[in-house]
Amino acid sequence: MDGIELLSMHETQEERAHDFTPQTFEDYIGQQELKQKLAIYTQAAHMRQEPLDHLLLFGPPGLGKTTLSQIMAHVMNVGIKICSGPMLERTGDLVALLSSLQARDILFIDEIHRMSTTVEEVLYSAMEHFRVDIIIGQGAGAKSVNLPINPFTLVGATTKTGMLSAPLRSRFGITERLDFYTAEELRDIVLQTASFLQFNITSEGALRVAYCSRGTPRIAKKILRRVRDFAQVARKEIADLHFVDDVLTRLGMDSDGLSALDNLLLKTILDNFHGGPVGLETLAALIGEDKETLEQVYEPFLLRMGYLEKTARGRQIAGKKLPYLKKKFLGQESI
Repeated sequence: MDGIELLSMHETQEERAHDFTPQTFEDYIGQQELKQKLAIYTQAAHMRQEPLDHLLLFGPPGLGKTTLSQIMAHVMNVGIKICSGPMLERTGDLVALLSSLQARDILFIDEIHRMSTTVEEVLYSAMEHFRVDIIIGQGAGAKSVNLPINPFTLVGATTKTGMLSAPLRSRFGITERLDFYTAEELRDIVLQTASFLQFNITSEGALRVAYCSRGTPRIAKKILRRVRDFAQVARKEIADLHFVDDVLTRLGMDSDGLSALDNLLLKTILDNFHGGPVGLETLAALIGEDKETLEQVYEPFLLRMGYLEKTARGRQIAGKKLPYLKKKFLGQESI
């Protein structure tokens, strides 16, 4: 159990060492409506000196679920313990973690949909009645012991709400979704992080990074750190739009914000299947990437940006993007 807590602390400290981590809702950029609601919920709970209702946060990875949980703990002046569902392999791990919580503390479980069924069942009574039932002994001598725990708030984070069991999902008093960020919000996050890193980047350069970040702050921060690497080696005091463009080109990203694999996927559909449709497994084999990666990592962005469509017969390039991609890849003005 100590390993779980130590790993969580290590990851949080490492993240804080390299990225700006907001401590208040005012410092947190984006998710405006959600942020306003969480500010009210946490303030009300703090005024009553009660734990916040259990909260389920869902949405794509990298949008700030952990950060929001840390802010809530800071606002409520309580502790927070962070772990992930796959790390809770045994019921004893979860019982030890729950027993260590102080009154009103927050327990954040990332990828909560990946917890085992036996571990998940321990959460039911803990969430509803603030107690856990454990079995001591084996066989005829086994007995059930009721262990009370301090009232706490469970914050569960998931990218796949459909994989949560109905009994667990129903025990969350608050369920909220995180949306992708706008380019302007990501630009502000890049500028905020750059200031923390004591790195100078122009607003135009930050916006260019934002357009390549797939609506995700985590990706924006990763790109910013790579731009900083290039700037440091080149002894560039400020990263302007021209310099950022050059770095992004070296990183395999084009002016549309598409990565090398994004372009390879679209070009393969265009070259080999005249725009589609084509089955996912066939496409994965031609590109040399597994279908799960294509489906979970690359497709969502291309679908959201209107480049790709899903049909009953497979994937195809969206009709409104076909003329543009013909010109981009084949140098043809029209189809």
